[in-house]
Amino acid sequence: MNRFYYDLHIHSCLSPCGDDESTPDSIAGMGELNGLDIMALTDHNTTKNCPAFFAAAKRHGIIPVAGMELTTAEEIHIVCLFKTLESALLFGDAVETRRIKIKNRTDIFGNQFIMNENDEKIGEDDFLLSNATTISLEEVPDFVKQFGGICYPAHVDREANGIIAVLGLFPKTPYFPTIEVHDSEKREQYATLCKKDISRVVTSSDAHYLWDISEKKEYFDLDCERENAVEVLFDRLGGGA
Repeated sequence: MNRFYYDLHIHSCLSPCGDDESTPDSIAGMGELNGLDIMALTDHNTTKNCPAFFAAAKRHGIIPVAGMELTTAEEIHIVCLFKTLESALLFGDAVETRRIKIKNRTDIFGNQFIMNENDEKIGEDDFLLSNATTISLEEVPDFVKQFGGICYPAHVDREANGIIAVLGLFPKTPYFPTIEVHDSEKREQYATLCKKDISRVVTSSDAHYLWDISEKKEYFDLDCERENAVEVLFDRLGGGA
């Protein structure tokens, strides 16, 4: 059994609310400084900075996970994670067809920078990434599963875009085996409220600035070595042992 410290909800400079200094290499570097083992990049409604993050993670000794914070049609935030970079990029392409294209106002919402593996800006997304898509909450689990991914409601303990705040309750359907809280002190409270075992509650930073990235605190004890950690982690978060 090995212990893996994690942060599975981090935004880069591609998210309009993410700081311009939160480049893929800087994120991975901060994870290394903080003693993390596994990190997931989860920009709003896009995976376009995941390739650069994977390259940076390799340099910094981080186990990378490609992901996305999807905004449903109901404006609920869902963390979507994928076993491989390739499957995440295919999912990103599929979400692209379901986005509502509203021109981004950088003076209001912020920049949306796409980076390469050398942490150089190679483009921008011209349309606002943080608004709702046309993907309904009911669709999400099966949609993500088509690409071999797992998903769970983000920051259920928050008012903004949290599933409970939006719906007024934690729904029986669609079924999510795992939930995320932002405040680790609320894990037991929301495990009870959402009828989850405490092991099915993850705590991640939802970092939009480098200094928000989790320190060496939250962890998974996994019966595997580093090379198999993502596979075993996905089995756990997806409802396995």
